[in-house]
Amino acid sequence: MFRSNTPYPTDTVAVPGGHDLLFCVQLDDAKLNYFQQPQDIKESDFCKFLEKYGKHSFLAPSEVQPSFSAFYRAGDPILIYFDSSSVLSTLRQPVKMGASGLCVDGNPAGFLDSKSTSCTRIFANLSKSCITDPALDAASYYRDFTVLKVPINDNIVQSMKVKVTAVAPPGAPHMKDNTCNNVVSEVIYEIEFSGTHGIQSVSVRFKVSNISENSGSSLQQHFTLHFWTRTLSHMLPRSGNPGYITGAPVLIANSGAMQHMSILRSEGDGSCSQFIRHTVQFGRNMRTDCRLSLSPILEESNCSYIQQKSYEAFQGMNRAEDLAITGSAHSAQAEEWTTILIQKCSVQAVNCTSCCMVPVTLEIQILWTKVGLLSNPQAQILGARYFYQCHPLKLLSTSRVPLTTVVTFTDMTEWPEPPRGQPQMHWKLPFDIFFPFKVALNLERSYRGDLAGYFLLILIMSSILCF
Repeated sequence: MFRSNTPYPTDTVAVPGGHDLLFCVQLDDAKLNYFQQPQDIKESDFCKFLEKYGKHSFLAPSEVQPSFSAFYRAGDPILIYFDSSSVLSTLRQPVKMGASGLCVDGNPAGFLDSKSTSCTRIFANLSKSCITDPALDAASYYRDFTVLKVPINDNIVQSMKVKVTAVAPPGAPHMKDNTCNNVVSEVIYEIEFSGTHGIQSVSVRFKVSNISENSGSSLQQHFTLHFWTRTLSHMLPRSGNPGYITGAPVLIANSGAMQHMSILRSEGDGSCSQFIRHTVQFGRNMRTDCRLSLSPILEESNCSYIQQKSYEAFQGMNRAEDLAITGSAHSAQAEEWTTILIQKCSVQAVNCTSCCMVPVTLEIQILWTKVGLLSNPQAQILGARYFYQCHPLKLLSTSRVPLTTVVTFTDMTEWPEPPRGQPQMHWKLPFDIFFPFKVALNLERSYRGDLAGYFLLILIMSSILCF
């Protein structure tokens, strides 16, 4: 009974006399209960016991004024301030939730968390939402608030505020012919930071579309945050020491500022992302495809506009001029960098008067080799070339241009001669190797001499006996 009912581990204890330890069971004795006698809870002790023994609750804890550090850390919410109401809040980046992918507007944007999100909005009454829903109005993403340089919650002075600059902001949404015009379909924040000095500038771009009023009207929105800095060279980790490590980012430089080489990256709908790009990793061939969306062109003679936008999309924000030869290259050492060769294609269309030669393919060709000791070779880059390939496209059908980027690494290592060639016969015999043969030859000669003497003696004896 004791073994079966106790919640504690039991064991049999042996006594020196050789008999097992015996015990007695007393019935109806409250002192022998497994649990202690419950305590009397008084009103003054209730909070103390609740704090000691309490678990998680479904109720949200009381809001406490948050305390912030002296500067933003990676992942921290970005604070914004509404001057008109003196309200402190956070910059939002809506995300999708559930299988339907509906937008949730409460997701805070994280510092240094460059990413893109997308979600769907459904409108039961589009004519009303077109005018009243702030998520459709571009002004709600930059107007009436400022971004704080560093996370502070008191004594917000003017020098700590950063104004959000809208690039070519569209007009407010409005209904016309059962269609809601100037609806925000994409929001792109570009945030410049400078280490512990915080956020330096914020700009925002928009893409708008039109929604027709019908049953089940919906809109898919895209939200992008891109962080960048002018002084990132000292923050970049090495890609090797000294040679490149396979899989490490390839280092490039533009006017002395070091960056990671990157190529185009596609969004969920196949369009080219303006800010989020793939990092080129040393020794790994890559290929990406996406479609570049262009603004409506008013004139058919804007071929140069399409070409410029295509080249800018391939190059990205950080245009590559020089390439680091080794993974530990320093921006101040010119001998540790090599100039990237750029070969653009011809702008003249072939056999097409209404066509435009648009660069649609960029092949980044990187030549590298191994140097140093055979026991510890170091990989270094010999040279690189940006090779563009163009294709004639009709001007009237160039609203979405397909772009392809290819990265190839070519190993040009020339291995040295082996330390020893094929084995050759080098005869080196001891001086007395022929001694056995000499002895045998001398014995043979002496034997022949004795045999001739015996034969001559036999002839003489025979002649004497015969006479």
